[in-house]
Amino acid sequence: MDIKLYMNEVGQRARKASRAMAKADTAAKNRALALIAAAIRRDADALRAANQKDLEAARANGLAPAMLDRLTLSDKAIATMAEGLEQIVSLPDPIGEISNMKYRPTGIQVGQMRVPLGVIGIIYEARPNVTVDAAGLCIKSGNATILRGGSEAIHCNQALAKLVKEGLAGAGLPQDAVQIVETTDRAAVGEMITMPQYVDVIVPRGGKGLIERLMKESTVPMIKHLDGICHVYIDDRADIEKALKISFNAKCHRYGTCNTMETLLVARAIAPQVLPKLAELYGTKDVELRADDEARAILAGYPHLAAATEEDWRTEYLAAILAVKLVDGIDQAIEHINTYSSQHTDAIVTEDYSRAMRFLREVDSASVMVNASTRFADGFEYGLGAEIGISNDKLHARGPVGLEGLTSLKYVVFGHGEVRE
Repeated sequence: MDIKLYMNEVGQRARKASRAMAKADTAAKNRALALIAAAIRRDADALRAANQKDLEAARANGLAPAMLDRLTLSDKAIATMAEGLEQIVSLPDPIGEISNMKYRPTGIQVGQMRVPLGVIGIIYEARPNVTVDAAGLCIKSGNATILRGGSEAIHCNQALAKLVKEGLAGAGLPQDAVQIVETTDRAAVGEMITMPQYVDVIVPRGGKGLIERLMKESTVPMIKHLDGICHVYIDDRADIEKALKISFNAKCHRYGTCNTMETLLVARAIAPQVLPKLAELYGTKDVELRADDEARAILAGYPHLAAATEEDWRTEYLAAILAVKLVDGIDQAIEHINTYSSQHTDAIVTEDYSRAMRFLREVDSASVMVNASTRFADGFEYGLGAEIGISNDKLHARGPVGLEGLTSLKYVVFGHGEVRE
């Protein structure tokens, strides 16, 4: 296969489809999403069979446990994909919405209209659910998309793409609005990220190595995050029971996700009360605790204990490993987070309203939480229907990227024959 020629043809078809999607009405887009959701439920057995092929190949190739977890398409994951599409159907269509209308002294009215970005290229590894989440959000927001999934999920992605195209055709929308890159050749990625004439934005969803490569090579703007170094800070005015539930869930609900807690900060005054109880919980999951000297003294006897190094504060483990540090209070906690956080998601557990508000204002992350697990930093949980990714950039989109993150604003002007003097 001539990869350059193939990707050029994919880009041309996507650009053409994007123009049709930009003018598609809400009813057609919603019908496509509903048809795709129904097809996913109808073909759940076939999707599981395709996923099993991918899992068998991945295990044979020695894929890491965190990646196997992301690759697995469970019954719950299949149901969540369908529910996510149905939730997107229920959301308002942002396209064509006009806001901020103001009369100017000249008599003209000036406002802003929400419009699609155009063609969105999405590059992801070992996450078949992204195929559906991305397709659904791009369809509803009037965009076309080119999906380049990892070779680990090729069978499942192809099966899902077939259902997406079935839904688009059933709603009278162009099937090229969602295209799966059929080749697993890595050269396809290089072509896709250097086609600004066809692709308006790239959304990478993968490991640090992939995103670092794209940051160096891409000539197309990106919506991205590099690391998920998330923190929970337990304040000395925290409710102990809340602190235990949140800190356990934030680490142990799933290890291989970008919104999993990687560093636990505990106020020194409350540490003797909370750390031994947390150690009991983490011990049930054999979590390794890499702790500073003070925390290790309190945790003495815990079977999976190691001394923390400077590098641990900067590490996204994606595994049953947690860094633990004691701090004087909220000032030191905020300083540590703003120094070491990847600006993804950080949480405080406290019953002090003033401290909670300080944390919300001063922690410079895309999602900041009070008395809730970092695992909630997710488009589905935020009511976005799904997410196309999470951005810790500060321009255009930040946090879970849903429908509005896949749109832009253009100025619109209404006049009555006015001319500029």
